[in-house]
Amino acid sequence: MNTLLKSSFLACLALVFFFTGCSTKTENESVISVFSTEGKEVLIYTTAENTDLRLSLSDKKSFSPAEQAIESNISIFVNPNKSFQSFLGIGGAITDASAEVFAKLTKEEQEKFLKAYFDEKEGIGYTLLRTPIHSSDFASGSFTYVSDEDKELKTFSIDHDKQYRIPLIKKATEAAGGEITLYASPWSPPAFMKSNKTMLQGGKLLPEYAHSWALYYTKFIKAYEEEGMPVWGISLQNEPMATQRWESCIYTAEEERDFLKNHLGPVMEAEGLGDKKIIVWDHNRDLISNRANTIFDDPEASKYAWGIGFHWYETWAGGEPMFDNLKNVHESYPSKNLIFTEGCNESFNPEKYQYWPNAERYGRSMINDFNSGTVAWTDWNILLDETGGPNHVSNFCFAPLHANTQDGSLIFTPSYYYIGHFSKFIRPNAKRISTVSSRSHLLATSFLNEDGSMATVVMNQSDFEIRYKLYIGMQAVEEVILPNSIQTLVY
Repeated sequence: MNTLLKSSFLACLALVFFFTGCSTKTENESVISVFSTEGKEVLIYTTAENTDLRLSLSDKKSFSPAEQAIESNISIFVNPNKSFQSFLGIGGAITDASAEVFAKLTKEEQEKFLKAYFDEKEGIGYTLLRTPIHSSDFASGSFTYVSDEDKELKTFSIDHDKQYRIPLIKKATEAAGGEITLYASPWSPPAFMKSNKTMLQGGKLLPEYAHSWALYYTKFIKAYEEEGMPVWGISLQNEPMATQRWESCIYTAEEERDFLKNHLGPVMEAEGLGDKKIIVWDHNRDLISNRANTIFDDPEASKYAWGIGFHWYETWAGGEPMFDNLKNVHESYPSKNLIFTEGCNESFNPEKYQYWPNAERYGRSMINDFNSGTVAWTDWNILLDETGGPNHVSNFCFAPLHANTQDGSLIFTPSYYYIGHFSKFIRPNAKRISTVSSRSHLLATSFLNEDGSMATVVMNQSDFEIRYKLYIGMQAVEEVILPNSIQTLVY
């Protein structure tokens, strides 16, 4: 290349870098247009222990020029020039238990409940739902959609769901504005398809029923869609490494991989449902990397998997949540999506409705999960009764909202408000924005919504009040966060 051509090439290259912001992007990060704080008011919403603040507008501020952050101060740094995963939604599960309890409420309480969860302005704006494929433990009893020994699925019918579950899904969708992302998960194949001949206590899918079981998912999707409820996707199996006293079924990583690539994936495509998303694993963070490695390293299986789901119950025996395992999967397989598919506080006790650590578990998990690359977050039951059920094997748990079926009242727990600090202000298609805290006492994450609004969620894990500055470049807002509290700053 002669000197003149080389100079012209370099000049053109310089112009390209100038107009593209002199930046590159990968699958894991992208550069977006500069976010300006000019003229932006900051609305601060707070939920705090030992106060009346519950998703309350507690302060209004404005950005102002700031000096360089120093070590003696506590700071949160938001960099709008670095964005990451796109946000799908936040929501919960409509189980048979939730639907049965909902049906016992008065019309007035039902309306209050629907607004509380699904109305963006008057509630916390859920945009995501999970529902079981036939029964889970959270139901009055076990059931399937076919008669015993019906391998051909000729008796398949979702009539059972039409009494309670389907009406609630439809009302929730309407309350959410007419659209909601709905996905479904099976807890167990019908008993006759399994090695132990019961839906309970684990067992395995018998090879001779693999095709029938794969077809079962497609019949479920088509039946629900015929009822006017679009199904976004499915997970392959709820908790495939847990032998539970309730509905459960065991798959090793290799068994799940092979069922996906040889049966479920091809059958979904053959039935015209190749556009539906398939989630693998759907279990805890502890073994997620092993499951991801086994399935995603097989191209014939991986092509059918939209992503990998996880729960938070790896902490049942103590220890800390395995957030680094999520980061490992996200870094190893950046084209696959992480989705939190289930979590609840166990060991129900009505005296602990307002137990603050239950809510903090949600906040800690949601911030860390999102910062690890998670695109969607799904709570477990959206409603349970005053016993923590109904549950046909007495596996009673907490929900963000409970109903006292004796007097018809709704009970709002702190967990509801902690979830709302995310779901109300972070909307589908938002982009996660680079956000870090200078102290471990404060956890933080940020999302930029399509309408240009930014939501930064800050959680104070400590027992003392903290003054901090939120920086965007050399503009900052100074704020105080109360002990054991969570804030959302919207600007």
